[in-house]
Amino acid sequence: MSGTDAADPLSKRRLKMWIRLLGVTRGAESHLREFLRLSHDTTLPRFDVLAALYRRRDGVTMSELSRMLLVSNGNATAVVDRLESDGLVRRTPSDADRRTVFVALTPSGLTRFERLAEAHEREIGRLFKGLSEADLDRLTEILKRMGGAA
Repeated sequence: MSGTDAADPLSKRRLKMWIRLLGVTRGAESHLREFLRLSHDTTLPRFDVLAALYRRRDGVTMSELSRMLLVSNGNATAVVDRLESDGLVRRTPSDADRRTVFVALTPSGLTRFERLAEAHEREIGRLFKGLSEADLDRLTEILKRMGGAA
């Protein structure tokens, strides 16, 4: 037995839990990517940008959007370019600073996101339909404790 195991007898079990958690997360994300692509002709990054802008209806700067999504400015810009060309978002230059650009949903972007969000929620429901209310409560409480540890 290694020194780590002797110091922490739960070490291997925590590692197995982490691998299982990653597997569930990656599997669900892969499923949702395919679902959005096949059923709604969109991508998960586009959905994520629309969701971020939905939460901040007044609009955000491109830098704020990148931070919210945990992606580079270049990645956010590429997705916003496509959403703008589809008429789902609009860019507005700042009056105070020409280098700053605000991004917000257009009315059609708002409508599109609300439809996507409903379908996304239904699909999440199907993915995790095997979990009872008690399971969800227990899992949520555990994940909240885990989030505090990071």
